[in-house]
Amino acid sequence: MFGFLKPAPDAEQKISEEKVPRLYKMWQTRVLISTVIVYIGYYIIRLIFTVQQNDISKAYGFSMGQIGTILSMFGIGYGISKLIMGTLADRANPNRYVATGLIVSAIINALYGATQSFGMIVFLMLLNSVMQGMGAAACQRLVGLWFGRKAKGSIMARGTAFSIWSSAHNAGAFMCVAVINLSAFFFGASLQWSFWTASIVSIVIAIIVLFLGSDRPTTKGLPTIEEYSGDKVVIKDGEIVEGDVSNDNVFKIFFEYIVKNKLVWAVILTSLSIYVVRYGIMKWLTGIFELAAVPGVIIIGFITDLLKGRRAIMVLVSLIAMLACLITYFAATNHTLIIIVLLIMGTFIYAPATIVGLMVNEAVPKFANGMSTGTMGFCQYIIGEVTATLVIGWLVQAYGWSAGNIIVYIFSGIAILASIYILVHQNRLYKKIDDAG
Repeated sequence: MFGFLKPAPDAEQKISEEKVPRLYKMWQTRVLISTVIVYIGYYIIRLIFTVQQNDISKAYGFSMGQIGTILSMFGIGYGISKLIMGTLADRANPNRYVATGLIVSAIINALYGATQSFGMIVFLMLLNSVMQGMGAAACQRLVGLWFGRKAKGSIMARGTAFSIWSSAHNAGAFMCVAVINLSAFFFGASLQWSFWTASIVSIVIAIIVLFLGSDRPTTKGLPTIEEYSGDKVVIKDGEIVEGDVSNDNVFKIFFEYIVKNKLVWAVILTSLSIYVVRYGIMKWLTGIFELAAVPGVIIIGFITDLLKGRRAIMVLVSLIAMLACLITYFAATNHTLIIIVLLIMGTFIYAPATIVGLMVNEAVPKFANGMSTGTMGFCQYIIGEVTATLVIGWLVQAYGWSAGNIIVYIFSGIAILASIYILVHQNRLYKKIDDAG
């Protein structure tokens, strides 16, 4: 099993130079499609219980407190899992790793349909959250391995590819509902079959991905993205780091490239602050702003590529626009204006949330992409989501909605200040990249 997940060796024979552009584009297309559909599969499994929580409560006799306990297990387990599983993704074949995680997660999900025991479902939810942590880090690593900061010789640059992958979050939520309807069409209103149908669909997706996707470009006889497109990984104070894998101890990598990297922590601070705003709006106010997320995120991701990877500019612009939307939303009394603002705000919340996920990968070597994703995910869920749900919830109960609004404003300000720091630091680094050719 563990041998199956190990990184594939580099191909013994390299592809001839004239064939490289065509094959590179072909594999980029396959990798992008596979990362999108596999993460849709992850989201189907992740949301199937949440979407049906009211029906489950009635059918199983669970109180809302018990449902809340079950769902809280996912947030806690997922936050911790992202750090651990993200680190392991750096030392695995990312394509096999992400597909295996989905298969195991789907099997655990199927067990929801075989029990009505509260304790067992709590345990299964916690176990499932651990396997779900194998998804994002491996997908983001694949995008980093196959797409460069520039689109030279590629189907697209990394910012656009990453944004398209990120749309799987929203597509997965839609597909989860579609799977429930598919189950109802064939098997009637059966909760058990809704879980089983979701698992079957996700396992089929995982099997397709095993054959469709790929490990590193060098395993196909192709050059690395750095060699192919001239992309360079410049971190911290201008250090250029090469290589997609490393034999260094994980603790050494974590300390050297994560703990000591100020840019990584600035990006993480920006990200968890955005999460407070995102979940503060979504969980306590309304989720309608998600409707505008997909096109807005892809467009802004594409713009960051036009800016030659200077992504902090668009993060800062988006955050300022987000703050303006928040102020308008909280002050507005006209219903039409509120709806319009929410739809616009969807772009300016999800776009920077997506872009910082790419920026934290670009701030570290390729062999630490999963680790950086996992560290940021840990902070997002353990700090950001807890603040957005627990802290805002208690403040609103004690002091009213104005107190919750203040928290959202504070973290919006923190995100803006952190993004200004990133912008200055990033411009200095990319000037060194451009000067180096």
